[in-house]
Amino acid sequence: MGRGEAFDVSNAAADTSGVAGRYASALFDLADNARALDQVAQDLATIRKLVAESADLARLIASPVIGRAAQSKGLLAVLDAVGIQGLTRNFVGAVAANGRARELPAMASAFLAELARRRGETTAAVTSAVPLTEAQLQQLTDTLRGVLGGAKVSIDAHVDPDILGGLVVKVGSRLFDSSIRSKLQRLQLAMKGVA
Repeated sequence: MGRGEAFDVSNAAADTSGVAGRYASALFDLADNARALDQVAQDLATIRKLVAESADLARLIASPVIGRAAQSKGLLAVLDAVGIQGLTRNFVGAVAANGRARELPAMASAFLAELARRRGETTAAVTSAVPLTEAQLQQLTDTLRGVLGGAKVSIDAHVDPDILGGLVVKVGSRLFDSSIRSKLQRLQLAMKGVA
């Protein structure tokens, strides 16, 4: 792994569950000790985005027929290409070597959620039909901050072309659904009542 960094997931925090949570907790502790939380968070957001946007990369990490060595080599080559180094690169190598590459997006989400929680931020899961621009994300952040009484807001953006347009925003247990798909479904239900 390099530089004496060990990834012990046996002593993970009790509030995380499952494999992804334990790995994310171990990485969080290492990043916190190395004072690299922001860099690791940025790297993990990049990795999550790469997996979401590349069907080939998603297949690489999810395929049970690709061996651990090949997965590790492929993942590390991708990380090198986008400039992800240090702790995050070592972590991804360890994850792949342990046969847990398919859990990488969930680990990234768990890490980012824990970071937001510890910083007192509210995380909003936002689903759009197309990727949002930086200006749109900033406008959405400002709007949500106003709706949530000035609380810090971090956005976890996802793309789902099936919603056709609009946004689906989930903050905690609150759901704001302005997607075209749901509007069409409501219209269809209303029309069934008329017929």
